[in-house]
Amino acid sequence: MSVPLPQADHRDVERTLLAAGWTPCGAGDWAIALRSPDGRVVARISPFDPTGPYTAALYRQARHTRQVPELFTHHRLAGGGDLQKMQWLQPVAQDEAAAFHQAIATRAPEVADLVDIVRRIHQQAQQLPWCGPLDHNPANVMRATDGRLVVTDLFYANGPKLYATAATDPDLIVTKIPEAERRFMTEIPLAASGPWEPGAQEAMRAGLAKADARTTTT
Repeated sequence: MSVPLPQADHRDVERTLLAAGWTPCGAGDWAIALRSPDGRVVARISPFDPTGPYTAALYRQARHTRQVPELFTHHRLAGGGDLQKMQWLQPVAQDEAAAFHQAIATRAPEVADLVDIVRRIHQQAQQLPWCGPLDHNPANVMRATDGRLVVTDLFYANGPKLYATAATDPDLIVTKIPEAERRFMTEIPLAASGPWEPGAQEAMRAGLAKADARTTTT
């Protein structure tokens, strides 16, 4: 990295990896993805992701189940961003993904170890403001190059509630999330549920800045 971690933010990471030959390969609401030149590694880069450390913990603690991606590195980024480098995965059919989610929901024997770890870490994540329930999006079930199914991104912040609060009650956001952990919250891609409404990002940034100023003067 040209900028040392954790001083680097999501822009620094994206710029550095693109210069090194990584190529865009996807985007969601919270992050973009770049693929390594050899095709074996994917970098998930988020400007703002409070649940990133919990997802990384899941990948590490459930590694023995072989039902989560192999995580190579995880770094928190300046301003509340998150970088995960993991193995390249491929999408699966929606019915196959739904069946895997159903197995997790019912704690089927073949995923029992995984489910126990998921539940334990998700309980720990409840300390986060606006922590959401488990994400049952079929796109979160993918296939590794050896054919096994893995589940990704089960944990997430409740985006609609979080961002609605940021727009209508920025003072509450300021009291719950330190500025250093939400500096780039208006830069998430919203590629799945967006795009951002015109002017919404600027208005949200202005509202949060005023709320921060009120906090420092009281």
